[in-house]
Amino acid sequence: MESLGEKLRATRESKGYSYDQVGRETNISSRYIQALESETFDVFPGEAYLLGFLRNYGEYLGLNPQDLLSAYRALKIQEQPVPVEQLLHSPSRAPKIIRNVALVALALAAVGAGVWFFLNRPRQEDPVSIMGSREAANYVMDGPFLERRFYQGDTVSIPLGGSNYEVELVTIGEAVTLSTPAGAKIVDLGQEVSLGLDQDSAGEILVTAVDFAKNDSGAGVQLRFDVSYLPAPALNGGAANAAEMQDDSVSAAAAVSAPVVFTSPNAYPFTIQAAFQGYCLFRWEILAERDRQGRNEEYFQRSSPELNIQAQNGVRIGISNAAAVRIQIIGGGRTVPLEIGSAGEVVVADIRWVRDEDGRYRLVLLRLE
Repeated sequence: MESLGEKLRATRESKGYSYDQVGRETNISSRYIQALESETFDVFPGEAYLLGFLRNYGEYLGLNPQDLLSAYRALKIQEQPVPVEQLLHSPSRAPKIIRNVALVALALAAVGAGVWFFLNRPRQEDPVSIMGSREAANYVMDGPFLERRFYQGDTVSIPLGGSNYEVELVTIGEAVTLSTPAGAKIVDLGQEVSLGLDQDSAGEILVTAVDFAKNDSGAGVQLRFDVSYLPAPALNGGAANAAEMQDDSVSAAAAVSAPVVFTSPNAYPFTIQAAFQGYCLFRWEILAERDRQGRNEEYFQRSSPELNIQAQNGVRIGISNAAAVRIQIIGGGRTVPLEIGSAGEVVVADIRWVRDEDGRYRLVLLRLE
């Protein structure tokens, strides 16, 4: 039967992925990818890391993570030493009295070894004291997202709207507790929570507990912070319902210099067609349409079908790897290819109608920094 490591390696090779490519697109070190495929599990700093990497690598390859975790646990069970009673199960050829004496001697030796180990066992440090001796780290979110492993007492500084907000990891129990300027936030495993840092608007920063072992503070927690999508802006009036959009982060000057897809005396519906050429996270949100509010998010790869997004006023998109998606804009009987960004570039941008001072409309690409 195919082993765990062989299954991972065969799947990766069948897709033509190199270690470097997998490392770039999953944020897992190539060293750990190779360790999973060779079943060299002792290189991982802890089992929590190993299980998290195995789950993420399996999802990336399109395998069932639960099947991989079950295979890993079965492998660990097979590596356990055979109990002494099983080793002694075979009937002895020695006379019965000699066998009994040997068993008694073996039992006495086991008891003696147990007593010796108990008296001379190494003292283990309390995980709480270990964490107490570690100096808390502070990280800075200097882009549209930040993902890394945090430990109790670690903080992240988030520059937002001219202010700097600090979020601290307080405890790791059945869920994760964060201290934020807006109060304490509880985040469960795999849950995404809005921090609402300025207490005046919701959904400015989203945090996700990607991976952690419950009630194990020593293993830390993998947290992801994302810039959330705020209501979209209106520039010089906007199109149709776009007058309802508000966003001070985008100026009229930015709209004037933005790349133009279409121009028209009137704004009309358009479609964004996305064809995927590699592995990436793709997010989109319809702007200024009350009955179509909400953010969508999916992972796509080369084999994924084309995505078509229809909108009246505008769409906000976020791409983890701009070169992994080819975008065309369809509207008014025309199809126009749109250059979004370069390989490995994280892009957040609006594709929407804006109205000029002369009353004409332009469908533009607005990059959001």
